[in-house]
Amino acid sequence: MTVILTPPLMTFQPYLDAVSKQINHTTYGEQPTELYEPIRYIMSLGGKRLRPLLTVLAAHLFTDDWRKALKPSVAVEVFHNFTLMHDDIMDQAPLRRGKPTVHEKWNANIAILSGDVMLVNAYELLLETAPQHLPRVIRRFNRTAAEVCEGQQWDMNFELRSDVTQDEYINMIRLKTSVLLGFAMELGAIIGGADDTQAQALYDAGVNMGLGFQLKDDILDVYGDPEKFGKQVGGDIIANKKTFLLIEALQQATGDTQQALNHWLSLPQGTYDTATKVAAVTDIYNQLGIDKIAEANAEAYFAKGFEALEKLPVPKDRKQPLLDFAAYLAGRES
Repeated sequence: MTVILTPPLMTFQPYLDAVSKQINHTTYGEQPTELYEPIRYIMSLGGKRLRPLLTVLAAHLFTDDWRKALKPSVAVEVFHNFTLMHDDIMDQAPLRRGKPTVHEKWNANIAILSGDVMLVNAYELLLETAPQHLPRVIRRFNRTAAEVCEGQQWDMNFELRSDVTQDEYINMIRLKTSVLLGFAMELGAIIGGADDTQAQALYDAGVNMGLGFQLKDDILDVYGDPEKFGKQVGGDIIANKKTFLLIEALQQATGDTQQALNHWLSLPQGTYDTATKVAAVTDIYNQLGIDKIAEANAEAYFAKGFEALEKLPVPKDRKQPLLDFAAYLAGRES
């Protein structure tokens, strides 16, 4: 599948085409079919391919031979989709990118096992990194993978708590989502021959953009267009998921608004009409201006990422595709 994005953000399209081609040509195994077909399925669903694209764009900041980052960049995408396959089981999510999730199309056991093989495949692809960089890349990948799991566990822990703070939430999404974007950019920098300071700067930029990206995702889960978003809009509200919006609403709500919010949070699933709950909680968010607060925070994190990229001592023409892609992420509607 080739991903096409619209002008004026075409400066990174050649890199995106190369990433998509590499993903399309990547094989995972053949038999048994039930093990490998779900991998081909989830990898064919597309998405923005932002993580491998960030790896390739980061590599090109430091080398003209950016194509040597293609196979390692696919490792990041395979690992990301492995986490999605397992997260969807835990969240009992029915849709992923507008299509049935793997556990819905097959079953949970197949989704677990196929995901396990994807993790193995990610390591195989990372082995395409030049030998002098490989030990560092594997160590950083291992640390990142562990942090993603830590973030997922914190996310599950928060389901059982009513006192989650915004600081705790930001740390959770930093681990669950942002560190992988940071690693994607750091990986490209390492492959491209950046020094330690430059690689760290790109990692930090990726983490900040990842925080902005996740806050944007929280907003789109409530306010997104179902045709563009590709997931069930309002799913976080239905699940009482501790997102930035819900935590902020719990802190801001008083009086009748607080009573109404607590009422909807207290109802067991299956005892209410989901569309009614989504509409009611969204109305509470609107009354409290939660969407504007979340947007401002997302923009602040993206601004930190942009600032780090602007300060990087690299010619502007090399940075432009990466800056354009970052701008696309900040303004996305899906």
